[in-house]
Amino acid sequence: MTEHAYSDAERAALYRVIAERRDMRHFSGGSVAPALLARLLEAAHQAPSVGLMQPWRFIRITRGDLREAIHGLVEEERVRTAEALGERSDAFMKLKVEGIRDCAELLVAALMDGREAHVFGRRTLPQMDLASLACAIQNLWLAARAEGLGMGWVSLFEPAALGELLGLPPGSQAVAVLCLGPVERFYAAPMLALEGWRQPRPLEELLYQDQWGERP
Repeated sequence: MTEHAYSDAERAALYRVIAERRDMRHFSGGSVAPALLARLLEAAHQAPSVGLMQPWRFIRITRGDLREAIHGLVEEERVRTAEALGERSDAFMKLKVEGIRDCAELLVAALMDGREAHVFGRRTLPQMDLASLACAIQNLWLAARAEGLGMGWVSLFEPAALGELLGLPPGSQAVAVLCLGPVERFYAAPMLALEGWRQPRPLEELLYQDQWGERP
């Protein structure tokens, strides 16, 4: 512990929100106050980014026809994913994979165009722009959970089709459809674990020391 550490209560709150964050699929409608939405997006905007490039762009979807069109793109990919899963296709089709029609707010997170001009931190790892956007999404997720709102990250869509729908410029890319809003309750565990799709692995199975595969 150092003099820069937060108080016991503040640290407990931080670890709690990390542990209780859930990828939500069930929403109860309602609304998100403009000031609260602005606060959440500001939290996202405070994420770290390689070379301070801030590659994230958020598009708030307010038109009902766009929301429905996005739902259609996700449904198309859901069917294709089921086909690709083979023997698990039926089990997959029973899963609820999005809450696009039910959430209070719908956002699309995208990578900006012109990223090739940003070399700092990306010369050998160009995918760090995506890592930076993921950090912004995680900030938004944790802040939403702390505010009592659910959020779900939907990745079942064809990026080019979503980009065309939303008028993204060449070189940019849609990465996530984010469902945000009030929920009746948060899942006690990750939904895929509760549904028996897959169980999370303990940290000790994923932690190595000095060399790949060597356990501490």
